[in-house]
Amino acid sequence: MAVLDALLSRSSTDMLSDPAPEGSVLEDILSTAMRAPDHGKLRPWRYVLVRGDARPKLADLVVAGMLARDPDVPAAKIEKRRVRFSTMPLTIALGMHLHPDDKIPVIEQEMAVAAAAMNVLNALHATGFGGVWVTGDMTYDPAVAAALGFAAPHRLAGFLFVGTPDSTRPVPTRRPVGGYVAEWHGTPVVFDADH
Repeated sequence: MAVLDALLSRSSTDMLSDPAPEGSVLEDILSTAMRAPDHGKLRPWRYVLVRGDARPKLADLVVAGMLARDPDVPAAKIEKRRVRFSTMPLTIALGMHLHPDDKIPVIEQEMAVAAAAMNVLNALHATGFGGVWVTGDMTYDPAVAAALGFAAPHRLAGFLFVGTPDSTRPVPTRRPVGGYVAEWHGTPVVFDADH
């Protein structure tokens, strides 16, 4: 797949089944993180792989966090989260190993983690796999983060669900980029996409 074609055809999906990448293929995919922009070379991204028998344990952790935050959470929401986290072929917890006292601002460290995660999503697509980056309340739960190895000041940036995309899924169309681009001539710009 040509690089530009891969970038233009990638879309997120949680319609995933086995197999997920493994071995040297997974190593190559994750190695694309090392090419992300990274001011200060802090390499703040960390990846926790959850697969096999560990998946229901992660689902239990996520559900326990949900119930701790809201004991009245609807049963249907609990079940949806439990199923998603316990059945995805591979879940990658996106960790942010942050250095709050470094000269590099934390937001730049967080952006480096995001850029690395996007590289991973693009590499998944380029190798015939698929994924989706999910966040939500469990991402910002310090207890969930700590249980995965990211006690403060470190945090989670979300989770990547990874596997083989369903070939029958509809591929979403992308809007033309023109509405999101403006040329600056000395005064504040206005974007067509904002109207």
